[in-house]
Amino acid sequence: MSLHYLPPVKPSAIALGTVFNHGIELAVLSPLFGQTYQRAQAANTKEEFIRSKEASSAAVAWGTSLVGSALQSYGVGALINATGTLSYKGAAYLGALIFAATSAPTYLAQLLTEKRPADTVAVGATSKILETVGLSLFLTWWGTRTNPFD
Repeated sequence: MSLHYLPPVKPSAIALGTVFNHGIELAVLSPLFGQTYQRAQAANTKEEFIRSKEASSAAVAWGTSLVGSALQSYGVGALINATGTLSYKGAAYLGALIFAATSAPTYLAQLLTEKRPADTVAVGATSKILETVGLSLFLTWWGTRTNPFD
């Protein structure tokens, strides 16, 4: 497979987008990390906590969140470049389309089929909107093109 088919995205845009997205995901995952921190304080020794299941699951959650944030930042940046989006309005539309294609069906199913509480679903939907629309607006502001004169 050749890498020529993958659109180039400015590395700083990927890095800053990763930090942006990872911050949003950590805000959602903070209850998990808070409980893990309390268990670490209750453990007798650091070695006992490091070998515990809570520490390994928190590390896995943090690592997968970081990798997922980087991949999502590249993907949104590549879509911005591939579509030639230059305005904030276009970036908002692109982010909304990404949200509608990837997350909206899940939240509709949670509300209508699973009958989950609306406030619980709203928290997840808000974080996903920030991860899609917010990220596309942020990356448009920062710039994603490796050579803006192309």
